[in-house]
Amino acid sequence: MRSDPGWSPSGFWSAFSHRACQELLAPGKPVTSEYGMLIGFDKSNPDRGGGKMIVATDGAAHKRLRRVLGRFLTPSALQRLGSFIDSEVARLLTAAAEDDVVDVAQGIGPTLPAAVVCELLGVPQADRDYLIELTDKAFASPDSESAGTATTDAHTDIFFYFNDRVDECRRNPGVDLISALITSGELGVDEVLTNCYNLLIGGNQTSRHLMCGVFHAAAEVPGLLDVVRDRPDAHRAVTEELLRWVSPGMHVLRVATEDTILHGQRIQEGEAVVAWLAAANRDPRVFPDPENFRWDRGANPHLALGHGVHHCVGAQLARMESSRLFAALAARSRAVTPAEPPVRTRSNLIQGYRRLPVAIDWQAGAVDAPA
Repeated sequence: MRSDPGWSPSGFWSAFSHRACQELLAPGKPVTSEYGMLIGFDKSNPDRGGGKMIVATDGAAHKRLRRVLGRFLTPSALQRLGSFIDSEVARLLTAAAEDDVVDVAQGIGPTLPAAVVCELLGVPQADRDYLIELTDKAFASPDSESAGTATTDAHTDIFFYFNDRVDECRRNPGVDLISALITSGELGVDEVLTNCYNLLIGGNQTSRHLMCGVFHAAAEVPGLLDVVRDRPDAHRAVTEELLRWVSPGMHVLRVATEDTILHGQRIQEGEAVVAWLAAANRDPRVFPDPENFRWDRGANPHLALGHGVHHCVGAQLARMESSRLFAALAARSRAVTPAEPPVRTRSNLIQGYRRLPVAIDWQAGAVDAPA
């Protein structure tokens, strides 16, 4: 389907089916992400992070960035964060147990992933609420009080913040990712800044909705908490279905580098094509009964974390956070019940929750559990 120019300068084609999205994102397709990977960017209006940010590079530059950043985000490298995640989850659930109703979208959802990515980046505890506030403003929905010029200012402030952190890490290196990138000499300062920004946004703006999805799924799916509690062998399947069902990243964009055919449609060089990942993850030809959470559906080739060479570099971190939160919630509670219907985000970029009030039936001793 072709969308005419509007907020996106030159318009764009849309791919909705799982097959069409997978084809667009497959290695070897003559498309690029270097002009930007979201609606609003295209060949005539490129992203200034193109060629520097991992999500907006291709070819040799992308391979280099992925090699440098990826070694800090492998399952083995992330194991040191395991105890931190568990500690944060315990602290947040203990605090939640003190209230009759918890709005997960305003508390645990944004707080957990932001704390984890800030720990990875070496952001001091005192600065974390400030960065959460900035990312909220930077990606505010159109009906938010923060929409408008405040979003541009927030993006700028995030870069200023990381510029100061880079200076500090150069003077006093720590054991965090920013210090490691600066002292390695493998990336320039601009590349460190843009990719720290990218990790912060990915770790906060998408993962927060995955964390909310843990509670929403627990409330919607009878017996799911029992499965998570009693079937450790099912944890991986539950996590993958959570990713498919929530699909927080709505879309990614590519620009054709030559005339090509996509799923039978002729695309001209320079035209933008959007892969609607959330739609692909609801394709009934691939996912029977797609609207329902079915952890036992078997094969789950979802595209929630992308596909091809741009498969999310932080995929393992997102899986760690959500699976550990789910396991802890199942261990501490008997049931999760909606207190009110969830209020969804109004966005073509992020699919998630503005409000998700729930009541939790805690196991005996959950309120007094150590944080």
